[in-house]
Amino acid sequence: MSTAAPALLGGLETPSLASRARWAVSDAAALTRRNLVHLYRVPALIVFTAIQPVMFTLLFRYVFGGAIHTGAGAYVDFLIPGIIVQTASFASFGTAVGLAQELSAGVIERFRSMPIARSAVLVGRLASDTLRILLTVLILLAVGYGVGFRIQTGAGQTIAMILLSVGFGLAISTVSAFVGLAVKDPESVQSFAMIWLFPLTFASGVFVPVQTMPHWLADFARNNPVTLFAEAARALSIGTPAGDSIWLSVVWMVAIVAVFVPLAVRAYRRAG
Repeated sequence: MSTAAPALLGGLETPSLASRARWAVSDAAALTRRNLVHLYRVPALIVFTAIQPVMFTLLFRYVFGGAIHTGAGAYVDFLIPGIIVQTASFASFGTAVGLAQELSAGVIERFRSMPIARSAVLVGRLASDTLRILLTVLILLAVGYGVGFRIQTGAGQTIAMILLSVGFGLAISTVSAFVGLAVKDPESVQSFAMIWLFPLTFASGVFVPVQTMPHWLADFARNNPVTLFAEAARALSIGTPAGDSIWLSVVWMVAIVAVFVPLAVRAYRRAG
């Protein structure tokens, strides 16, 4: 953590904006390392995060896959990009639960008493969780290859698909950060996250083509951001028509972050 800030503040000189920015980055990096060390020491957190999407992959690949027809291509190539998007969003549960646990244990209160940037707690949590989401996505991509998925585009599009999926997970993590700091209780936070995120991901084009749904549900699914991200992931990985899905996905990411980062910051200031 930065220690130069109190010395300057206690003297006659006011720290410059550049100095404060450097301290904020240093503090956020220190808290990011702290969170990553926790993951390293408790690898079960990564294992449990990866188990659910692997189970979904195997279930839909081998149990339901034979009954689902996409109209073109193998179902596994339709499924895996959508599962990757779903995995990135579900991995954001850790952000909400982690912040709620630290809040209930008094850790955040201790951080507030320390000479660190106020933004460091949220930035450090989001940065470490973004790396965790990236690792989970890579694990699922490897599992997808194991069950028959094959990328049909170039390396650049594949990297773009991974970054887009991780970016979606980061955007949902800002929502989860707000939920974790607003609800505060870890068990309630997890229940609340399931209530809004499960319908959003399952009533989408992740597992089945939208056109196979009832008309009233298809209208919702077509405008569901999860469907847009799944379509963008498929376009980048197996070469299906992208339409407006890629740029609309970017718009959704920016909009979600722009709305929920200020809400999370406000909830952090009021938490206690």
